[in-house]
Amino acid sequence: MGPRQLLGLPAPAKINLFLHVLGRRDDGYHEIQSAFVPIDLCDTLDFVLRDDGRIVREGDLTGPPEQDLAVRAARALQPRASGDGGARSVANLLGVTIGVEKRIPVGAGLGGGSSDAATTLIALNRLWGLRLSREALAERAWKIGADVPFFLSDGPAFVEGVGERCTGLHLLPTWYVVVYPQVHVSTAEIFSDPKLTRDTKGTTIAGFSTALSGSKRHLFGANDLEPVVRCRFPPVEEALRLLERHGPARMSGSGSAVYSLLGSAGEAQWLVESLRAQMPPGWSAWAVAALDELPLADWLRDAG
Repeated sequence: MGPRQLLGLPAPAKINLFLHVLGRRDDGYHEIQSAFVPIDLCDTLDFVLRDDGRIVREGDLTGPPEQDLAVRAARALQPRASGDGGARSVANLLGVTIGVEKRIPVGAGLGGGSSDAATTLIALNRLWGLRLSREALAERAWKIGADVPFFLSDGPAFVEGVGERCTGLHLLPTWYVVVYPQVHVSTAEIFSDPKLTRDTKGTTIAGFSTALSGSKRHLFGANDLEPVVRCRFPPVEEALRLLERHGPARMSGSGSAVYSLLGSAGEAQWLVESLRAQMPPGWSAWAVAALDELPLADWLRDAG
């Protein structure tokens, strides 16, 4: 008999060290290259087994429950979850109550919803006794969201395709200061903007790693979405200018969060305190550390 609840599971945010848009595919998706780094800003999820086949979403909601990525992840796995090991009719499907405590802001380019979805896939694989491999979970993940496969990897990764191809990276320990200017940015709207550059030349993992072999404060490449967001959302422009007074800064993902790289926890905390005295009311800032491994990576290695 397996567990009936899994409580306090982390779903970490990520930042993009760069994000290059190489072109648009025939299916409408964009071919990208990026480097994703998980950070220790996390949502927290609770899962309680249900025997009535219902998927119930509780806690901090950021929209209709049926659109929530954690709910979509649960529904993607539920056809495999039978309460009696027999035919999987609606009557004998297992269910779950999912509670989410949000710390990662929505529409910030930090992957919070995708991370919640990945943690849900990992948790329900264990709670429902599915024993699916990492590869089987990943097949479902990219259909839920382009960033979800990354959160099923081991840690920092070089990401290609539409986000489904992740190759592990070994990076130096780094601290970041992340600023969220209280703006929700729609990823779909930014990728559909006619001003978006879609012809950046591809790079290689070796080229990326070589470029970062010097100073930890060096920023590789660019975020191709950043010029569009800076133009459309003045608070993002303001946040970047605020950070750029202290060194190189960049937007994460499709925005609106922006960040700077620091060499130590002390430097990062000093900068956060300085920024908080200068930021408009309502903005948020955090000093966060890069994670060299995703928190539930061991659960994935034990899956299957």
